[in-house]
Amino acid sequence: MDVTVLILLAEDERLIAAALADDLEEAGFVVRHAPTGRDALAALDEGTGVSGLVTDIRLGEGPDGWDVARHAREVFPLIPVVYMSGDSAHEHSAYGVPDSIMLQKPFVAAQLITAITALMNAVPAQPPA
Repeated sequence: MDVTVLILLAEDERLIAAALADDLEEAGFVVRHAPTGRDALAALDEGTGVSGLVTDIRLGEGPDGWDVARHAREVFPLIPVVYMSGDSAHEHSAYGVPDSIMLQKPFVAAQLITAITALMNAVPAQPPA
C-alpha cells in the first residue's frame, strides 16, 4: 500500500522553491508549494492531509514563517516543522515552535531530507480512526 506523505513548502523565491520541491520529491514526498504566508495558511486550513511543513522565515508581505508554523501547530498539533533562513536562524529559540528544526541557508538537500524525516519519525503513531 502506497502512503502519500504531503509536505507543505512555504517559500517565496521561485527558483529555491523549485529546487527544494525537486529534492523532496526525489526523496519520496509529495510537495504542495505555497509562495506566500497567506497561501500557506490557506493550505493548512483546508485540512488536506499535510504531513509536514518546510517554511522559509521571510515570505514577503503578510504572515512570515514563524506565523505559518504557529498556525500549523494550531491546526495539526504534532506536525513536523522545518524552518529555513538565511538571516533569522538566531531567532529560532525565541520564535520557533517546540520540537522544530532550523536550517541555515545555504544547506544541502540531505540536511533537509534528514531534518523532516527525523521529525516525522519522532511523531507518535496515531491509532486508526
